[in-house]
Amino acid sequence: MIILGVILILIGILAKIGILYTIGAILAVVGVIFWILGATGNAIGGRNHWY
Repeated sequence: MIILGVILILIGILAKIGILYTIGAILAVVGVIFWILGATGNAIGGRNHWY
């Protein structure tokens, strides 16, 4: 999710499409939150690991 967010941010910047930049930023932030929660050992949505 983090990689997809970064790709969308780059495409949004290069193509000057604001919605892609916004969606990419949201995906990157959510991905980082899931990564941090998973690293601390908390189950997310009933799952111990997100792949």
